[in-house]
Amino acid sequence: MLARERERLFAHAWQYAGHTGQLAEPGSYFTLRVADVPLVVVRDREGALAAFVNVCRHRGAEVVSGAGRCTTLQCHYHAWTYGLDGELRAAPRAEDGFDRSGLGLRHAQVDTWGPFIFVNADADAAPLADTLGALPELVRDGGIDVDSLVFHSRAPYSLEGNWKVAVENFLECYHCAVAHPGFSEVVDVTPGSYRLEPHATFASHHVRLRDGDGMAGQFHLIWPNVKVNVMPGAPNLSIGPLVPVDPGRTDGFLDYFFPTDADPAWIAEYLELDDQVGAEDRELVESVQRGIRSGAFERGRLMLPSEELIAEFQRWVTAGLA
Repeated sequence: MLARERERLFAHAWQYAGHTGQLAEPGSYFTLRVADVPLVVVRDREGALAAFVNVCRHRGAEVVSGAGRCTTLQCHYHAWTYGLDGELRAAPRAEDGFDRSGLGLRHAQVDTWGPFIFVNADADAAPLADTLGALPELVRDGGIDVDSLVFHSRAPYSLEGNWKVAVENFLECYHCAVAHPGFSEVVDVTPGSYRLEPHATFASHHVRLRDGDGMAGQFHLIWPNVKVNVMPGAPNLSIGPLVPVDPGRTDGFLDYFFPTDADPAWIAEYLELDDQVGAEDRELVESVQRGIRSGAFERGRLMLPSEELIAEFQRWVTAGLA
């Protein structure tokens, strides 16, 4: 089933890959995997971003690994060498008349929203704007100018749970008053104030602080697995994917962004709260995974409208796998 999900739900979906600060100079690159497809994202000599399937056209080795700077992309197996445009430049022992054309790295798609880099392993997929839809406008209307944000830090994490369990946990706050007491002291989680809003390509939470001060907050999930969070209070944004590693494990990370003049004390307080909520959610997700794995759970009952975004997600997954 996971292989089918990767093929049907992830292989043609836009994924958050990283931020433009990681590719500040020509020749800088980083690698990642999308639906088990290795990709490399690079800034070429002219300063444009490019993305390629990170698989050598000779014998299938991954060409480069990790991140860094380079003038060419050279495979570590037999030194086939590709330009930053993906074209094959050299192949050791190639005889006269060896035709390099058509042996360049396969192209993937890359695009940006502010400082956020997205990739799509499918070179023929619809553009990023179709997936983002009204999301940039919602974030802008909420008081966030993404172009003014700068990268602060990355927080990686791992969950012993299926990726869909993790997504469903993110899509509701029915559990917040019980499981997130610190968060619920700050954010108004009552049904009349905590608003859920489905969209065709993403789902949204709209929230506000209990004391009514500061800007409102937004939490979004871009189908199938990219989280975009704006905590109420002061300008901020975090973004990152939930990546299925195997049927019972999900890895993820969040990249945090703030304006250059953000209050360090507020940032520290926010990150401490976010770490606490993340630890509480990890316990919940892993508990659900153990319960489902036991075989004693046949099916649940969604509590509408509090869990309507889970229903939207399940419909999206069902349609994608059909």
